[in-house]
Amino acid sequence: MILTKFLSSCVLSTLLTSEAFAFSPISRAPIATSALRSTSDDANEFTGVDSRRAFLSSSAAIALAAACAPPANAIKLPFGLGGGGGSAGADYKAVADDIAAMIKADPDKGPTLLRLAWHSSGTYDKMSKDGGSGGGTIRFTEELAHGGNAGLGSTAVVWMEDIKKKYGDSLSYADLYTLGGVVAIKELGGPTIAWSSGRVDALDPSAVTPDGRLPNADVGPAGTDPDDATHLRTIFNRMGFDDQEIVALSGAHALGRCHTTASGFDGAWTPTPTSFNNLYFSLLNTVNWTKRDWSGPFQYEDDGKKLMMLPTDLVLIKDDKFKEFVDVYAKDQAKFFADFSKAFNKLEELGTSNLKATEWA
Repeated sequence: MILTKFLSSCVLSTLLTSEAFAFSPISRAPIATSALRSTSDDANEFTGVDSRRAFLSSSAAIALAAACAPPANAIKLPFGLGGGGGSAGADYKAVADDIAAMIKADPDKGPTLLRLAWHSSGTYDKMSKDGGSGGGTIRFTEELAHGGNAGLGSTAVVWMEDIKKKYGDSLSYADLYTLGGVVAIKELGGPTIAWSSGRVDALDPSAVTPDGRLPNADVGPAGTDPDDATHLRTIFNRMGFDDQEIVALSGAHALGRCHTTASGFDGAWTPTPTSFNNLYFSLLNTVNWTKRDWSGPFQYEDDGKKLMMLPTDLVLIKDDKFKEFVDVYAKDQAKFFADFSKAFNKLEELGTSNLKATEWA
């Protein structure tokens, strides 16, 4: 009885360890059963009480070894499909260093890595309890095809692949992408944001949420109007964010620029697109923003025609409740950094469980 219980426990443990137990990609049936079947086939060779006892002992030992050891023909799922995130975890400081080196070599990659982290997390729904960063689903073509993710499949996702291959199953895509976000912010002059590890990748695209969960640049009539404020609150409230957090997270537009080949919009929000600061809020308040005369979608430009804002940017100063926080952050960068850090940490942990606070910087 004790041996039986131990064997059952060992088999269960084996089933839960992907490195030790593989499934056929065709039948999905367990592969590591041949050893168990072979010992059973030899049962008719044992006769008598002592022989039966010897057989039972021998069979149990062989079965135990077969169940608890990795089978010779174990299969590892390929990158893009595997679960990742082993129990021991990767050396996250080393992973962060590799991401930082990528950004140091080309600072323009930093804002895109932040966008990857943001968009991989921003699909959470607090009512249905699905979406969020937990499964690393943004690596699947089904999610990359969502409108808000245009361009990520040929940029940030590709850039991260060498790092994923370097650390293998000890590092999940979900952890890699979210870690990339906080590293990018730090490397581009922003705060060091708390981050936790332990996300386990979804194995297939069935976990991908419907398109439409990310904020749009413009809704309703072209240009800034109350519909844009309603839209932002609908998107962010669905994830559990309030007005202050909406404005703080919008400050990520201090980094990067829009590309006509991706979103259809064009230009940078600030003159320092690779420096994380509070300039986005200062410019919202002080620049005379007017409609850009061009063939592309409705967007605003400054008098010098060098910067741009989207309708859902300008609504932050048209809506009185949002404007209150814009004014605070425009005057106090330290306050912006503190509030952004809290909101971004919250964003990256949406849809996750059993995370472990991890020192990465």
